[in-house]
Amino acid sequence: MADPSSQNPTLTTPPPPSSSLSPTPQSGTSELSPPPCSALSFLKTANRPKLRVTSEFDSDSLLFLNKVSCKLFDNLAKLKLSFQNNSQREVSQPQVSFTSKHVSVLYDIEEKNTFIKSNLDVHPRLQLRAIHNVKAQQGEVAMEANLTEPGYSLELSSPVPIGYPRATLKFPLGEISLQEKEDEEEEKQKRVLSVNGILKRQAMNGICTALYTDEELRLRYAYKDDALSFIPSISLPSNAASFAFKRRFSPSDKLSYWYNFDSNMWSAVYKRTYGKDYKFKAGYDSDVRLGWASLWVGDEAGKVKTTPMKMKVQFMLQVPQDDIKSSVLMFRVKKRWDI
Repeated sequence: MADPSSQNPTLTTPPPPSSSLSPTPQSGTSELSPPPCSALSFLKTANRPKLRVTSEFDSDSLLFLNKVSCKLFDNLAKLKLSFQNNSQREVSQPQVSFTSKHVSVLYDIEEKNTFIKSNLDVHPRLQLRAIHNVKAQQGEVAMEANLTEPGYSLELSSPVPIGYPRATLKFPLGEISLQEKEDEEEEKQKRVLSVNGILKRQAMNGICTALYTDEELRLRYAYKDDALSFIPSISLPSNAASFAFKRRFSPSDKLSYWYNFDSNMWSAVYKRTYGKDYKFKAGYDSDVRLGWASLWVGDEAGKVKTTPMKMKVQFMLQVPQDDIKSSVLMFRVKKRWDI
């Protein structure tokens, strides 16, 4: 949606009075008539921002997701309108957003609520960030300082208006956060220190990751080369374990397999690509006892503007194991227009 700010006409000084040295106009032309190119130059200066219209249809939900956007002020900011409409053309969830380098504003028309995000570089080593929910009167303020050592930074954040502050130390191998919180399990609520963090380190041609959050430790190891990926993981103290296995047979063929030891649930996906813009995927999920196959026309992970005709299409066939007759064929279409 184009909502360009109106341009004020430029004030120019009046031309000096004509003198005897001025050329005499030819017969048949008026001395007051502007040159023919003046109208064209005015139209060029009054150019409106280009509109980008994107529409996506999902046959499963029978909804259209529409976005209209344009860039303003020589691409320094972006204005976007998004909304949904069904087959009866009823509009729902309309939202308007304004995004720039330092400030982002999202207005929810149905909820009559505004979300504001801002960030400011106070110093090359100091950055301020703020998030505010106008209707709920809640938000968060954060300050991050880059330390003298490369890759090290310290972030202090606090909910607004009420909440406990959080301190986060970031370093090349991960980050650690400290925050006070109230222990709800105790009859008399008391403050306890909560510790969360993540550590990563190279080991045996792979990456070891330790993620600690909410008193649960998850250990994960990821090995990957040009043809094989192996990713086992375990959570403590629950001892929930799983592993993922990926095998690439060629640059265009890959098989992925995931297994959960606790529930004996598993899933498998085979993927084959044909060039850049065609992808076939087929898989099975034992949790929902469902087999499926899908075909992508257009880069699945890429943006629409990089695909032929600026359009992406996905066809998916879902086949329940318990009732094959209830199989469903669905499709999604996403198209972009530049106006």
